Amino acid sequence: MKYFFDFILAVSLNGFSYYIASLILKNGLPLWQAIIIGFSVVSLGALTEALGSPMWLIVLVPFPVGMFLLYSFLNVTVPQWFLTYIITLSIYTVIHIPMSYFFNFHSLIPAWKLS
Repeated sequence: MKYFFDFILAVSLNGFSYYIASLILKNGLPLWQAIIIGFSVVSLGALTEALGSPMWLIVLVPFPVGMFLLYSFLNVTVPQWFLTYIITLSIYTVIHIPMSYFFNFHSLIPAWKLS
């Protein structure tokens, strides 16, 4: 049950970072699309981990999926998409720091354990 809760939390926080980045740049990514991206990225990371892959691959594999889905959903120019993605990664990192340090939650970036 804990794994399921952690999975849902990781999907939510990941999707939240895409949604907030979109709001900051006024791109208008609907929340349901942000959650789809979050679900896809976290699921792919979890699948890669379940296959026994090394940590660098677990972290690396979901990136292209998140980038592609964000580009597909936003329907904006490449520079605008890239800026949105960079802001998403920044928000994602800022969320990861307190989650990892204070709550011992490492599902966002498994290889980067702060506590």
